[in-house]
Amino acid sequence: MTDKKKSIKRGNITGLLLGLAIIVLINVISAFIFTRIDLTAEKRYSLSPATKKLLKKLDDVVFFKVYLCGDLPPGFQRLSNETREMLDEFRAYSDNIQYQFIDPSENPNTKERNDGFRLLAERGLQPTDLRVNKKGESSQIIIFPGAMVSYHGKELPVQLLMAQLQEDPNKVLNNSIQSLEYNLASVIKNLTTPIKPRVAIIEGQGELNQLETIDLQTSLSEFYNVDRITLNKKITSLAIRIKSDSTHDVLINKYRAIIIAKPTTPFDERDKFLIDQFIMRGGKVLWLLDPVFASMDSLQRYNSTMGIPNDINLEDMLFNYGVRLNVNLVQDLNALPIPVKTGQVGNQPQFDFFKWYFFPVLMPSVNHPVVNGLNAIKTEFLSTLDTVTAPGIKKTILLETSPYARTVNAPAFIDLEILKKQPNERMFNQGPMPVAVLLEGEFPSSFLFRIPPELADNASLGYKDKSKKTKMIIISDGDIVKNQFHFSQGYPMPLGYDQYTKQTFGNKDLALNAVNYLCDDSGLISVRSRELKLRMLDTAKVSKQRILWQLLNILLPIFLITIFGFVKYRLRKRAYAGPVRKS
Repeated sequence: MTDKKKSIKRGNITGLLLGLAIIVLINVISAFIFTRIDLTAEKRYSLSPATKKLLKKLDDVVFFKVYLCGDLPPGFQRLSNETREMLDEFRAYSDNIQYQFIDPSENPNTKERNDGFRLLAERGLQPTDLRVNKKGESSQIIIFPGAMVSYHGKELPVQLLMAQLQEDPNKVLNNSIQSLEYNLASVIKNLTTPIKPRVAIIEGQGELNQLETIDLQTSLSEFYNVDRITLNKKITSLAIRIKSDSTHDVLINKYRAIIIAKPTTPFDERDKFLIDQFIMRGGKVLWLLDPVFASMDSLQRYNSTMGIPNDINLEDMLFNYGVRLNVNLVQDLNALPIPVKTGQVGNQPQFDFFKWYFFPVLMPSVNHPVVNGLNAIKTEFLSTLDTVTAPGIKKTILLETSPYARTVNAPAFIDLEILKKQPNERMFNQGPMPVAVLLEGEFPSSFLFRIPPELADNASLGYKDKSKKTKMIIISDGDIVKNQFHFSQGYPMPLGYDQYTKQTFGNKDLALNAVNYLCDDSGLISVRSRELKLRMLDTAKVSKQRILWQLLNILLPIFLITIFGFVKYRLRKRAYAGPVRKS
């Protein structure tokens, strides 16, 4: 009996020492070899290679002040917890990530608290008003679902909540959680990039002017150095010459991408050649084009207008690259309401809101980094587009109309009188129809077989007949990046904000995502296509079986522990029991 006990004791000590040795060995190895294991089905805690590379290159502290904190509703508390876990995941790859969670509502002094709210709004964080019910009482609270991020004296805001119109709140929160890695990593990239890439907004063909795109330009300037340029048939407008080892200079692009926003006059062939060769050298283009011209100003003044074809002399280029813009206008039952004068009381005109079918509201539904999780997009006098055969070009439809849409060919008579009639829904049956497309690949020159040999052989022009791998995005609405102006004071409004319905649409995010995708060399934006499954409880079942599941959660663990203890007791008793002596 004594030998048996000693043997068990030696085995226990040996097992303890072996376990300690293994733990020490694992810690020594982990000091040199870093690894993490993600057992979730969609790998929600696995950072992308681009994010890991970005974090490992940090040379100083990036500090996050997260204002999503305090007594929050359950959904926002989940977003707060997920943000903390994501920042902890970032810290696993870089000691230079630090954060602090701050409750902006904790100050009991009302004036100081409101001053704090105003300061956060001025710094770029958007507040969210919530109505919550506690103990049968309803109250309204203001939260700031965002963070201020600082690095080397620079500071940028980042929004954690991705607002989406007409979406279930649970889905909105889930989309916000899906976008956490990209949003947090993107702001780090913007703060730590020493030299911003250059992009250009093209002028000279009646495009949207600087005031009409002021919010787009301001927003882009956080990520890029933005110029407004006129081509003027000059090679050096989009390229610079550099010395090479050969006998001739080499042309390289001055800009990572160019934006062509709603031209209204035809492009000169020589300017088209400059754009074509910019693409051949690997340049990216965001095309925002109106195949049909229609004016809301004349419509409001005369109650009617005409939609006429807008000849900008780009059809052959776009067709060569793989897209045809259709000379039509979309009417969609999912449309933006506009105010229409319906009467007058005294000296005050009376307005009512009616859906204006020529202003479709697009609901992004494609799982692609440019549009994934975006809010609804508002458009004005939208047209459709088709893809055509272009060998080696990958085409991805980014935006479509709703299923309840139809087209009207131009020239088209547009009259406010249609608002007085109930639409025949059976006629709105042509959708969904594509209105935005991404093209990727090696594009053939639009001037192949068109340029004279003496020009093609002119080394100073640097003519190329096939592009490097590049990409472009074409959207058949130029007004999609146009900001409104305040109807009484005239100052520009934020891009995507509609002052009549007082709703903010996703136009700014769409434009920024499009340019970011075109210019992104790190692959960071690909994180936005990641999808996390929303696993919600059946609320009806939970309410009906509430007591059952509460009792099960309380009693089952106690029962299991009791069974485990009894079995353990019996095994120990059998192990230490001596031999039975016979009398």
